[in-house]
Amino acid sequence: RNLKPSSEIRSIACPSLSRGRAMKLLPAALLILTFVFACAFADEMSHTYEEGEEVVVWANKIGPFSNPQETYAFYDAMPLCPPTELEESRYEGLGESLQGYELVKSSLKLIFKDRGVTKKEFCKLDVRDEIAEKLQYAVQNRYWFELFIDDLPVWGFVGEVSEDDIDTVYTHFLFSIMYNEDRIIEVKLTQDSPVAVKEGSSLVFRYTVQWTPTDIEFEHRFDRYLDDKFFEHQVHWFSIFNSFMMVFFLAGLVVLILLRTLKQDYAKYAKDEDEEDGLEGADDGGWKMVHGDVFRPPTYLSIFSALIGTGTQLVILAFCLIFLSVGFYHERGSIVTAMIVCYAFTSFVSGYVGGSYYVKNGGKHWIKTLLYTALLLPGVVSGLAFLLNWVAVAYGSLAAIPFLTMIVVVLIWSFISLPLTFFGTIIGRNWAGSPDYPCRIAPVPRLIPDKAWHQEPLVHVLLGGILPFGSIFIEMYFVFTAFWQYKYYYVFGFLFLVYIIMILVSICVTIVSTYFLLNSEDYRWQWTSFGTAFSTGAYVFLYAIYYFFARTHMFGFMQISFYFGYMFLFCLAIGLVCGAVGFLGSEMFVRRIYKNIKID
Repeated sequence: RNLKPSSEIRSIACPSLSRGRAMKLLPAALLILTFVFACAFADEMSHTYEEGEEVVVWANKIGPFSNPQETYAFYDAMPLCPPTELEESRYEGLGESLQGYELVKSSLKLIFKDRGVTKKEFCKLDVRDEIAEKLQYAVQNRYWFELFIDDLPVWGFVGEVSEDDIDTVYTHFLFSIMYNEDRIIEVKLTQDSPVAVKEGSSLVFRYTVQWTPTDIEFEHRFDRYLDDKFFEHQVHWFSIFNSFMMVFFLAGLVVLILLRTLKQDYAKYAKDEDEEDGLEGADDGGWKMVHGDVFRPPTYLSIFSALIGTGTQLVILAFCLIFLSVGFYHERGSIVTAMIVCYAFTSFVSGYVGGSYYVKNGGKHWIKTLLYTALLLPGVVSGLAFLLNWVAVAYGSLAAIPFLTMIVVVLIWSFISLPLTFFGTIIGRNWAGSPDYPCRIAPVPRLIPDKAWHQEPLVHVLLGGILPFGSIFIEMYFVFTAFWQYKYYYVFGFLFLVYIIMILVSICVTIVSTYFLLNSEDYRWQWTSFGTAFSTGAYVFLYAIYYFFARTHMFGFMQISFYFGYMFLFCLAIGLVCGAVGFLGSEMFVRRIYKNIKID
């Protein structure tokens, strides 16, 4: 969208149409309970028209351009002659409701292939004090609005401030519609005829419709919304090339440790009994000395198991979303719906991984781990969403989640996510819960010797996330811009490659960190390996702070709350993903090196 950011705005409370919108979610709850989710991706209509058939213009939302989440119901914030009866869209789904979509039938009437509509009046507005104040406020803060015609989004501005510093409102809407046989391919909105907003005057709004045939196929009608110039492929390839170089460097470092350093260690530690006398004076320090403690269960075992299980679930969830988004990124609310459904059905993974690790390390209270696993991430998300929802309600924004939508989400968690987490925990503790560590655990913990400051676990954690963040920060710019600057993100192939690179870099960094930590005779590697990769999320959040001040023009308590709230959840998810894969990679490394040593 070639829209320019606005300046400042004060909050206005506008009543939303959430009651009628929420009532339409009751059937969705029944579908969820019967595991029928295919309807979430259904089209709003057949997209075919006969000549003379009405094409509905749906009015969605309106708000200040600089604040993507501060949106209001179209006719609540814009006094543009609403229809006598507000008819809401009958195709609103779970994802649309969570994203603040509220489509109502507008007073604009379009007839398929009717070329006789030229400057047809659809609204005459008497500018009273209250209406004049609303219009002036909207113009000064560059309010934008969104319409939908045959599921194609159309955007426009309320008005503009003239060169003479006069608030003017666009009073003529020109719809240029291209069609291929019986299907609509493209819709453009051009606005002109700005009229000054003056108290006591009258504003007459008109619209014109132009129908033009085209050869563009229906399957390619959404291509015009994709900003190829912004998502320049050369930039992505350059970023991926640099990231792959980082992966090769780190992988080479890991191979060097395995093939050279460890080989020398094995040569020293694996001497035959008749050669052991010659090693009495040798340096007997290093990672072998902690073999009796390296597999000691980490502190706060239940929480740690829940974090590892949740992170592993998010790894699989991210793969599912990347592949599903390729075909549904342009469908309203489809990605959000897919995320919720996929999270529910991948809950088995978190239960299995968390439950098996907990029991394998001698845990006795597996039900507590189950509850931690099932409630940890949903609890954080729900708590933050609850706070943000109150802010949205105070502003009267469409970002407020209706009560019945919350009920639907709770039902998904209660009847799908929680049972699958339970079954995963049961199967994990019974099938993969037997201890199989290559070294016995000493009855008395070994004292950890003093070491240099740069060998402390906290230093590993603080520095460990730099390289994984460096492999993804360029792509983060495109992701942030697509989400906060009204662009459609569609380069999921590049996103998949960057995601793989981030995982590989996280594993390599944590392996190197774990080796140096064990070499300093510090066996607290579990939490350290998790935290080393988890800090990637912290660096992404720092970048989000920079992006907020350097790349956006957001303002107001509501938008700032939503920005940092969403970014916190996004960075938390990245941290859990990196932390989980980092720990699992380090665990494989530790098992491998201690499996091949000879222990007295």
